[in-house]
Amino acid sequence: MRSDVLALCVWATMSASVQAEDAAVGRPIPAWQEGMLDVHFINTGKGDAALFIFPDGTTLLRDAGDTHRERPAHYDAPLVPDDSRRSGQWIARYIQAVHPRGNQAAVDTVLITHFHGDHIGSITDDSPESASGAYRLSGITDVAESIGIRRLLDRGWPDYGFPKPLTGPMMDNYRSFLQWQIEHANMRVERFEPGRNDQIVLQYAPEKYPDFEIRNIAANGYAWTGAGEQVRSRFPENDPPSENNSSIAFRLRYGRFTYFDGGDMVGVPGPTAPVWRDMESALAWAVGPVDVHVLNHHGFKDAANAFFLSVLQPRVHVVEVYAASHPDPDVMRRLLSQQIYRGPRDVFLTNGMWQGRRPNMIALFGEEDSSWLVDRLAEAAGSQGHITVRVDPGGETYRVMVLDDRDERRNVLSIHGPYSAGRSRGP
Repeated sequence: MRSDVLALCVWATMSASVQAEDAAVGRPIPAWQEGMLDVHFINTGKGDAALFIFPDGTTLLRDAGDTHRERPAHYDAPLVPDDSRRSGQWIARYIQAVHPRGNQAAVDTVLITHFHGDHIGSITDDSPESASGAYRLSGITDVAESIGIRRLLDRGWPDYGFPKPLTGPMMDNYRSFLQWQIEHANMRVERFEPGRNDQIVLQYAPEKYPDFEIRNIAANGYAWTGAGEQVRSRFPENDPPSENNSSIAFRLRYGRFTYFDGGDMVGVPGPTAPVWRDMESALAWAVGPVDVHVLNHHGFKDAANAFFLSVLQPRVHVVEVYAASHPDPDVMRRLLSQQIYRGPRDVFLTNGMWQGRRPNMIALFGEEDSSWLVDRLAEAAGSQGHITVRVDPGGETYRVMVLDDRDERRNVLSIHGPYSAGRSRGP
């Protein structure tokens, strides 16, 4: 038995006899315990990163962004909690602090949804070299400098030739990173395959949680049909998907709890765009109703269309924010609309950069829409901090906690729930 598996089993046996500590505002978030499902949306202000701790302690990191763009002052969010470290370093430290097997343990799987800097890490002339000298550090490569990665899934391995050859400093660096990790750190790399439900699985005690599943929903413009492992291409050969519409999408189920994550896929491609560029609608019926929905494309104006929301009917929306355009006013109207689907819903944002930055919003949206959006964001369930979705053992109920991102104590700012998973949804 691997030493880390043995350590997890011993830890789980000891912790099983201990009552789970209740979360409390003003105190650090209680540690994950066996049977729980945690999803930590880690706010650095520079892109996406979400750490999953599955019920048996298996870990998955979805994306690790670090974007660097030429923008007007305050258009993009500042680095959180401060600029003493790079985004990937902050992500790594967060993982080490909450990892169920301790701060020296590896991440079981990294999932890269697509190849943009806010999801993988931008490379600039200032990006430092790794200790090996084989690649530069930003985003996921920065995470790997501190934390081992056993396996990595992306949409392009091994040739990175779809929909066209992927080149440039970021992709060249990423390939060098993979090559070094494969040769020197025994990391396995695989292409994510839509339709499968056996590619991301529990590693330590799968027999204890037969009602846990991750279904691969989409990648490279291919969408799961909802039947077996069948998929279909959404795009004709003469109009291949964009990088955003090539995003990996997956659905997680644990008991009655359901979660959807779709990278940066598009649902509102434009009034004259071909209908096949609406990737969200192509997936909606296969995904079905969910409890927690991570907004595609950070809630940008081309995401979260009305049909998609009417089918998924989420109780909780999570918006991973790093720019003043996240979320768009029309997207926020759709999220809150009782005409699209009935019932309560809570919206959580990782970054409240809209506070004090109205000139940027006015430039993007105009005075009226900006005023309306500021009022709605002020009413959000959470508008600044790391967001943790914690599903109770068995998957019947869950809570959402907003954690203070100003330092590394991760004190709880607010607790929402318990929510009933798989709740009855209106038409």
